[in-house]
Amino acid sequence: RGLKQVELFLSDGVVGMKTALARTYPKAHFQRCLVHVMRNICAKVRVDDREKIMNEFKQVHQQTNKEEATAVLQG
Repeated sequence: RGLKQVELFLSDGVVGMKTALARTYPKAHFQRCLVHVMRNICAKVRVDDREKIMNEFKQVHQQTNKEEATAVLQG
């Protein structure tokens, strides 16, 4: 239907997806779905810590570059 180049894929962390996409669309970028990342983090921390951890994750994720995110994380 006229698709010439895919620029971005958003996906969950399904095994092998990133590798298969890189082989098929080598110029495309891959990004993990933020909702899936947050769900995975929540599944690995204690219930009592989830709100704090998610707030910290959101603060880091909202930064415009790696240096600002690192500063927030270390802050």
